[in-house]
Amino acid sequence: MKEQVLEILRGIREDIEFEKETALIDDGMLESLDIVAIVGEFNEGFDVEISVEDLVPENFNSVDAMVKLITRAQE
Repeated sequence: MKEQVLEILRGIREDIEFEKETALIDDGMLESLDIVAIVGEFNEGFDVEISVEDLVPENFNSVDAMVKLITRAQE
């Protein structure tokens, strides 16, 4: 799953080294439009529904946090 998440992220923002970052939102690397695109791709690619309540910085600050978000959404 992590590789698929990385592939989606690179497709949206190829200028960021997602594997190394742990504060993508807090450091301002990802903007709101990036998050909208990411959520859309996650919903489609993983057949999940990420809710508005899940749209908090800690769910998008790192690849691992996003993998956990998707895992929770699949349950």
